[in-house]
Formats: sequence, C-alpha cells, structure tokens
Amino acid sequence: MSNSILVTGAAGFIGFHTALRLLQAGNDVVGIDNLNDYYDVSLKEARLQELDNFANFHFIKEEISNKDGLDKLWSEKGPFKNVIHLAAQAGVRYSIENPHAYITSNILGHLNIIEMCRHTKDFEHLVFASSSSVYGGNKKLPYSVEDPVDNPISLYAATKKSDELMSHSYSHLYNIPQTGLRFFTVYGPWGRPDMALFIFTKAISEGKKLPVFNHGEMKRDFTYIDDIVTGILGTLENPPKREEGVAPYRVLNIGNTKSENLMDFIGIIENKLGKKADIDFLPMQAGDVKETYANISETTRITGYKPTTTINEGVPRFIDWYKSYYKIGA
Repeated sequence: MSNSILVTGAAGFIGFHTALRLLQAGNDVVGIDNLNDYYDVSLKEARLQELDNFANFHFIKEEISNKDGLDKLWSEKGPFKNVIHLAAQAGVRYSIENPHAYITSNILGHLNIIEMCRHTKDFEHLVFASSSSVYGGNKKLPYSVEDPVDNPISLYAATKKSDELMSHSYSHLYNIPQTGLRFFTVYGPWGRPDMALFIFTKAISEGKKLPVFNHGEMKRDFTYIDDIVTGILGTLENPPKREEGVAPYRVLNIGNTKSENLMDFIGIIENKLGKKADIDFLPMQAGDVKETYANISETTRITGYKPTTTINEGVPRFIDWYKSYYKIGA
C-alpha cells in the first residue's frame, strides 16, 4: 500500500516546483507527465532530472487521457489518497489553434483522474488546477470565487470551468473532497516558454521585437511560483469537510492580490538585463482579457495563504535562472 502523493504534470512548471517542495519535505512523490511537445521537451526533461536527484521520487510517462494507463499506475504505485492534479493542456492562445488537445487533456484527462479518486478507498483530497481564465469577461474587480463564471472567452477557460463542474458533481455524488485552485499569472524560474516573462526576457536579451498586446494597456496579478506552491500545499492539508447535504468541494483563488501594469513589469526586465525593449504595440488578442486581480480572502481564511514575493523580487530571480540555464554571459 502506498502513502505517496501523486502529482500529475510533474514535468510542467507548477508541477515540478510542487513535487520539488514535497520531496524536500521528505514526502514520497509519484509524478506523471506525457512530456508532450507543446513547448521544448528538453526543458521538461531538465526539470525531471532535478527531481530524479531524490530517491523518494518516481516518474511515470503517461497520458492522463489513457484510462488503462492510470489503472496500471494506481495498481503498481498506488493507491493514492492525496492527488495534486496539475496536468493540462495550457495556454489561452493555443486553444484557438488546437482545440482538440484541450478536450482530450483537460476534459477527458480530468474525468479519468476524478474517476480514479472515486474508486480509491478512504480517499483524502484531490487538489486540481483551475485558472483565473474562468472569470472571462467579468468586469467586477477583484475577481472573487463568489462571482458568476458563465462567460468564458476562450476554449481553455471553458475546459477549466468544465473541470470545476465535473469535480463538484463527483464530490456531491461520491463524497470526494476536492478543491479547485484558480491560479493567477504564475511566473518564476523554470517557467514555460509561452508565458509573458519568458517571451519578454528572450526577446529583450536577443534584441528582437517584443509583441505587446492591447497597446500595453494590460494589468496582471503576477504570482510568484514559490507563493503558488505554498498555496497548493496549504490547500492539500485543509480538505473541505464532509457535511450532510453539502458536497465536500470548493474553489479558491491563488493570486498575489496586486494587479500590476504590464509596462511596469517590462521595465523591471529591462533594468535587470540592462537593455531596452524594442516594443511592437499590437491590438488585443482574441481570448485575452485586459486585467486580472484576485480576491484571496477565502484562501487566506482556510489555508493561511499570504503571498510574499513582489515582482521586483521575483522577476530578477527568473532572469538569473534564465541566464544560468541558457548559459548567457557565462
């Protein structure tokens, strides 16, 4: 029998950092990832190499959309009573180009994970990744978990809202404790190449044109990866209670509670690199939103979560990692 914690998407940005923190604390971790080529696979492999330094880490290459593969994983490495489900096809813009990848991974994959949890005796807690994208076209700020989220403006957002709905129904039907975490613009070392900080740093350091949408009139609740992981693990330790007539289910915001101007964010990158950005101001992209801003009062009440890292601290840390990883100026 296993007391291991399962982390799906363990070779991904957030999954890697979550698994690393768990391993450093002495937990046994089983990681699963399909290592797809949505972005540079060598970056995912490099993250896994870091995790492989721990004897208490076990990695399985598998698709969460493959139910037979999950059955095999549960029988050989499980059962898992605590699951942190971070595997997903990420990216708002890519969902417009490749919609089927989102249905396979985010809908079918999520269903398979909650089905596995449903059939696990004495299951304790499933924590899964949702997204601030579910707030869609909402005008009220900051975004609160009590707000209606019926207007997704990208397929990615629609799949994440679908995950929340599926999980709620399973919690109601089968009494499975579940928490969905709506992440707000996560950044930091080992980040994804399709994310703003990575794109901006690469373009500025290489002296290339930097595309900035909505003519720079954008604000984001940038949340540093270490704060995100603290929020994930604090949530895992505080599952929703099983109460008569109430599903043991909830959603929480994990953000930084500061909505920063995108141009200020770019300014910090310029200062750290000692180079000016060659900006190409562009109109708003389909599926994008102008501003995100998290209300985390409920998250703090339940888990004690309080983000501590400002963009003035976090952005330079990413750039230090970037220069080290790509051997720039070495």
